[in-house]
Amino acid sequence: MSKQTSVDPARRNGNRVIAFVCLAFFGGMVGMAYAAVPLYKMFCQVTGYGGTTQRAEKQYAGRVLDREITVRFDANIAGVPWEFQPVQRSMTMKIGETVQAYYKATNKFDAPVTGRATFNVQPELAGAYFNKVECFCFTDTTLKPGETLDMPVLFYVDPDIVNVPELKDIKTITLSYTMFPQDKNKPVASAADGNNSKTNSNTEANLGG
Repeated sequence: MSKQTSVDPARRNGNRVIAFVCLAFFGGMVGMAYAAVPLYKMFCQVTGYGGTTQRAEKQYAGRVLDREITVRFDANIAGVPWEFQPVQRSMTMKIGETVQAYYKATNKFDAPVTGRATFNVQPELAGAYFNKVECFCFTDTTLKPGETLDMPVLFYVDPDIVNVPELKDIKTITLSYTMFPQDKNKPVASAADGNNSKTNSNTEANLGG
């Protein structure tokens, strides 16, 4: 006659606790993976990490320094069938002064195409001090076939930039945009342009940066 082996209730409860902890840890890791992208984006926007510019809540810096800085403008496209470039390649203004620059986009495809621009600045540390008041990159842009649009960006460089040891002698900042198609346009953009990515002639290298 076989003899049944009983399991200690305390041991059984311990196994349940371990299983619950493992399940909770796995669920937490999955949740962190989904949250990583928006959290990283938020971190970059708050700190300027990776050259991410700041979205200004006020239109003016509050003070203007008697010191000039030059902003160079760079434009790239990635899978969108547009011509996209800055209207002017550079602009010199006083630190703290609010100025407006323009980019120009033309849809070269025979159907409407919607795009959105990503952006950053070089050097990366300057991202936390480059404040955009208004920018076409805040929203999607749809262009009809052959349509050309001037796209403004209103910005200023925070005077506090001169208090940063690595940036106190900075003379030039490069503002760079890359225009991407929205998801619904990706097949259209690919059909219009055999290349998935193209860079305009107004790149940082061609600007002398």
